[in-house]
Amino acid sequence: MAFDEKTAVITNSLNCKGCGAALHFEPGTQTLMCDHCGSSNEISTLDDHNTEPFAFDDFVESIQSSTLDEGMQTVRCNNCGSTTVLKKNETADKCPFCSSALVVDLSDNQKYVKPHYVLPFKVSQQMAKDQFLTWLKSLSFAPADLIAKVGNGASSPIDGVYLPYWVYDANALTNYTGERGDYYYVTETYYETVDDEQVERTREVRHTNWYSVFGNVANIFKNIIISASASVSQETLNKLGAWDFSMLVKYDERYISGFRSETYQVSPQDGLERSKASMAPVIQRTIMQDIGGDEQRIDNSETELQEVMIKYVLLPIWISSYVYKNKSYQFAINGYTGQVSGKRPWSAGKIIMLIVIVLAVIAGIVMYFKNAG
Repeated sequence: MAFDEKTAVITNSLNCKGCGAALHFEPGTQTLMCDHCGSSNEISTLDDHNTEPFAFDDFVESIQSSTLDEGMQTVRCNNCGSTTVLKKNETADKCPFCSSALVVDLSDNQKYVKPHYVLPFKVSQQMAKDQFLTWLKSLSFAPADLIAKVGNGASSPIDGVYLPYWVYDANALTNYTGERGDYYYVTETYYETVDDEQVERTREVRHTNWYSVFGNVANIFKNIIISASASVSQETLNKLGAWDFSMLVKYDERYISGFRSETYQVSPQDGLERSKASMAPVIQRTIMQDIGGDEQRIDNSETELQEVMIKYVLLPIWISSYVYKNKSYQFAINGYTGQVSGKRPWSAGKIIMLIVIVLAVIAGIVMYFKNAG
């Protein structure tokens, strides 16, 4: 597959067969819907959800040698820094992350890299709104008027956005040096006073023999997912839950119709470096298992990644924000599972009340035992 393949605008499939109006993808279906006449247009596909990765070095080289895509363009938001993908004939829009106006600089020709796979939206906009309200109501120690002020439409419109992710596979070979500790026990004699007399006792005392060791271990990593977006906080993204990679399909513009998509802001090379942080604990556990014994020390380790593979995927989220007491709180909803994550306000009064109750309970327990004594 040529990685720099042009992304053509699928004009026919994005127009209604009945009236010719623009279509949008209906989450949870294989259907494009027409807002103008209400007819549906089926997305016929034989995709078996078989997603193959691509050689990392070849992919990076293809990006560097790629040419400007004739059908798509990217525009950077001057307010929040996100990079949104627009069709070539669109010159203005709003940012889905901060709602600022986006105006395309026609002199700024940026490259657009076609994703490999996409996970289509399953959660509709109305379902996303319902999930958000449920989440608001579940927040502990939230201000008493939060639901009244935010739950009645005070939040910004919820926008559907496809966020970019890198997905890595790699074989890791690690050489290490360290120490193995094996326990042994020595019987020791000691004395203690019993009825004013010194009584001889014995006990088993544990000691450790340490031995220098070295060796090498191998680990196979699959589907290490790294966000390539900088528009949503990593904390929020981490709480969106798992993604069902078995339902990925080959990238098809029809699944994006009616939604926005963001192009990557983290390079594949930087993403690979970040993925090593996910690999490190697994490699460390493998080394310690290889060392064996009762205790282990790792003095030094060097890891080489081989057969590094990559997939460039788009994953669906609903994104919005709400304002409470003049402060904005961004939140996101997993567009496949409906899980909600985001910032939230806290009620200082409720937290203080909890502290007072806890201190009162502690004081009561202390007084009880004092009187009992």
